[in-house]
Amino acid sequence: MTTPGRNWPVSFKKSTPEALKTSIMSNLEYRLAKDQYSATGYDLFLSAAYAVLERLVERWIATQQTYHRINSKRVYYLSMEFLLGRSLENSLINLGLYDICRETLEELGLDLEATRRYEVDAGLGNGGLGRLAACFLDSMATLGLPAQGYGLRYEFGLFNQRIANGRQVETPDNWLALPNPWEIERPEYCFKVRFGGTVEHKKDAFGRDDTVWSGGQEVLAMPFDTPVPGYAVNNVNTLRLWTSKATEEFDLDDFNMGDYMAACGSKLFSENITKVLYPNDNFFEGKELRLKQEYFLVSASLQDIVRRFKVDNTDIGRFAEKVAIQLNDTHPALAIPELMRILIDEEQLDWNRAWDICVSTFGYTNHTVLPEALEEWPLELVARLLPRHLEIIYLINHSFLKEVARRFPGDQERLRRMSIIAEDGERRVRMAYLATIGSHSVNGVAELHSRLIRETILKDFYELWPAKFSNKTNGVTPRRWIRVSNPGLSGLITETIGEGWIRDLDRLRELEPYADDAAFQDAWREVKLHCKQRLADSVWNQEWIEIHPDSMIDVQVKRMHEYKRQLLFALGIIGTYIQMKENPAHRTVPLTCIVGGKAAPGYQKAKLIIRFINHIADIVNTDPDTNGFLRVSFLPNYRVSLAERLIPATDLSEQISTAGKEASGTGNMKFALNGAVTIGTLDGANIEILEEVGPDNIFIFGRNADEIAGLRAGGYSPREHIEGSALLKEVLRLIGSDFFATSEPGLFRPLHDELTRRDEYFLMADFDAYFSARTQAMHAYVDKKRWTRMSILNVARCGKFSSDRTISQYTEDIWGVAPVEVRVPGVGNK
Repeated sequence: MTTPGRNWPVSFKKSTPEALKTSIMSNLEYRLAKDQYSATGYDLFLSAAYAVLERLVERWIATQQTYHRINSKRVYYLSMEFLLGRSLENSLINLGLYDICRETLEELGLDLEATRRYEVDAGLGNGGLGRLAACFLDSMATLGLPAQGYGLRYEFGLFNQRIANGRQVETPDNWLALPNPWEIERPEYCFKVRFGGTVEHKKDAFGRDDTVWSGGQEVLAMPFDTPVPGYAVNNVNTLRLWTSKATEEFDLDDFNMGDYMAACGSKLFSENITKVLYPNDNFFEGKELRLKQEYFLVSASLQDIVRRFKVDNTDIGRFAEKVAIQLNDTHPALAIPELMRILIDEEQLDWNRAWDICVSTFGYTNHTVLPEALEEWPLELVARLLPRHLEIIYLINHSFLKEVARRFPGDQERLRRMSIIAEDGERRVRMAYLATIGSHSVNGVAELHSRLIRETILKDFYELWPAKFSNKTNGVTPRRWIRVSNPGLSGLITETIGEGWIRDLDRLRELEPYADDAAFQDAWREVKLHCKQRLADSVWNQEWIEIHPDSMIDVQVKRMHEYKRQLLFALGIIGTYIQMKENPAHRTVPLTCIVGGKAAPGYQKAKLIIRFINHIADIVNTDPDTNGFLRVSFLPNYRVSLAERLIPATDLSEQISTAGKEASGTGNMKFALNGAVTIGTLDGANIEILEEVGPDNIFIFGRNADEIAGLRAGGYSPREHIEGSALLKEVLRLIGSDFFATSEPGLFRPLHDELTRRDEYFLMADFDAYFSARTQAMHAYVDKKRWTRMSILNVARCGKFSSDRTISQYTEDIWGVAPVEVRVPGVGNK
């Protein structure tokens, strides 16, 4: 293998072990005021992280200087979530300093693996949406694109999850309780964000319309910047996260009158906005806070984008020539009326010119076809918090519906369907419609998902503007999800085909000739066994959960939701348990079934499914008839750092959502790229994985999206499918008879009744096909040569699923930006 640190864009002076050692010890003494006797493990991590940050800074500054010097068009990626995980190891890999840092720490008597575990996951996301955003930032920097991410610096990330008596218990994720070494506060770039107030329309001295939004309450947006280094390039882009502050920390008049709470009221109101990631929106207050978060993000970000544009440009009319803004789902859709407000009210452009700039600037990525997930804000709430924006939304809607009426004269029903304002029941603002109308590009994130967008939720808009719609299948960064998370596999691949695959994942195809090579298969299995042992050690040390490395590891980890069908996985486990207990002939392979994922605090059905899985584990893991062949574990607090251990150890990847419900998924890609074989439905990106790896190297089952739609339209009856399956009837009998809830009779009756009476997500229709596919997978696993070949070909044929490919497509088809080479004096340049 080549040694990272050679021929890389890091100055020789700073990349030596001696220089790194000096930096670490200097940070410990002068930055943290600690010595070898008082330093904690976290202090040592901080000292190492600061040393790495120092090696990023010169390239970070040079990157921004280069972008300004050539006045490049820039991409701004707006997302309410960025699930970054840990940064130390990823930064070392991208800088080519991994081996040097490991050697340096060893000289200091430290272990890099132990040191990196002190870093806290930056858990600024719920799941796939935020992790995708993080992958995209990595790819933008690696491809040399002038880009910047904008998000919120939540004081508390998504809750920490622990399991007590089978139940999910949420505790605060205070990820900022200890210093974050990767962020730099930028108070010089603060902006004020207004909520409420009144709108006044008048004429200026020249007779032009002059609209003034004033009053209400102002909040200060304070930016914190995190560097995003590209792999083997000098480009270091920025993720700017906003935190909310009071414009006035303390009201002295209220304090002097003896009202201390009122004196602090402004501070409390302001800082609540970025206090926590996505509150539970089952209550009106939660909805209001979430809307405030969304507008706070777009207002601060657009003010910053306009400021940066004006540094190098004087004509605001050329804004779209220098700025591309991508909306990551509907959450930042208020950026559209906000940019219109800035262009009209502050820059004095007329409506038509402002609208042309706005549409040319924005692109919108849709991430869901679930109606309940499409944001619709109560009109009254928008009017109260953002009165000027509601006026602008009305004007956008009026102009848009005039265009629809011209194209489809007399079609009043179409006008009603396509209006941004929903009139049925409580009047609401449809954010997906606003995003679609105000963007020049609308894309889905997998071929099936993009088709369903065109045929269902945005069908009318596709008929109006077919050229606006496209597909951009998601991808994941190979730096994080192979090079960092699976160093054994990464090393084997590099030894076999060279290291070029890390930047060009299509080169994994060069592994195909080795799929049947006996020596390569042996090495491949050795890597997988090491990953399993690493997972077993980690989980045992942290959770006291036992995992057998010599078993087949069958995993479903993702956000808990009924459409993702963790419950179907549970039913399959019960079916396997029944067969193994009744007939020893079914005990062909030791099987470890692992589930992980968090349920939203207010999502009671998902929390009940977690309890159900844990109760199944209690029964199965203590049954002497099956204990040596079947174990079930629910891993608490699923997060990026746990995924980096779990995914490389997995044999069978459960991607079993109801067809037509999952937009894409990126977990399926991560598992396949780490050699897991997929068992899945024809949903999301599973279809494209099937196309890449071939039907012999994946286990596909169940109804497709069209067949599911047909069942739904035809009056679906789960009873028909139950009666035709003896095993399914026995599984349901055990649930209905409280076999898994002997101490709490009736506990799982809601699950039983849902499955037998309604079955909204068609588990009963797919159960037999699913169980058959599981059985086929277990039989295939027994044949080690066959299974290893399948595993190798999954990796070799999934190069398509690199986020580098996805970002290249966004660049060429939507953003129109060009890569920029950054050169740094005294630093290696490519």
